[in-house]
Amino acid sequence: MRVIGLMCKAPRPGFAKTRLAATLGNARAAALAAAFLADSAALAASLGPATAFFAPDDAADEISAWLPPGMARQPQGQGDLGARMAAAFEHLFGQGGPALLMGTDSPDLPPALLEECLEALSRHDAAFIPALDGGYCAVALRGATPSLFRDIPWSSDRTLAATLAAGRAAGLRLHTTSPWHDVDEAADLALLRLEAAPHTRAAMAGP
Repeated sequence: MRVIGLMCKAPRPGFAKTRLAATLGNARAAALAAAFLADSAALAASLGPATAFFAPDDAADEISAWLPPGMARQPQGQGDLGARMAAAFEHLFGQGGPALLMGTDSPDLPPALLEECLEALSRHDAAFIPALDGGYCAVALRGATPSLFRDIPWSSDRTLAATLAAGRAAGLRLHTTSPWHDVDEAADLALLRLEAAPHTRAAMAGP
């Protein structure tokens, strides 16, 4: 049984989408973060049994307001992003597999790309949706592979390249889909396909 994880932050002003906040202000950035979370959570839940891995660890009730009914929640815990992603995959593989982990920065991510990642695992060990900025929007694994997440330059234009290099060094069979965009800066908002992200569309239309 395939299982889905969503890495997410509580949409708190000053905590979520800080690079957006530098241009739009904390309140506006937090409103968009909440919309991104709602759209991404709905997408994750549409793919299979899904768990929201949230930060900070005291945000369970806050996160629940933006999740589909019945979606499981789990705190991300401590460590850098790689350690928290490895822990999320360990949790997911305790429920089934294969497993896919996605974020909330691409609320309009096409389901077809996510399905391609999952289907690629019949022939590969790991599959990625590259992001245009050099990171990745989602990763799917056949089994726990913590080496993919160690010593990676997170939040950089080398994130995906370094991860793929780690996978090749481990002898893994890797697949990448066509790239997609994610939203970090205010200029990235123009890339969104709002028809595919109803909560984000409403938030963009708001004051």
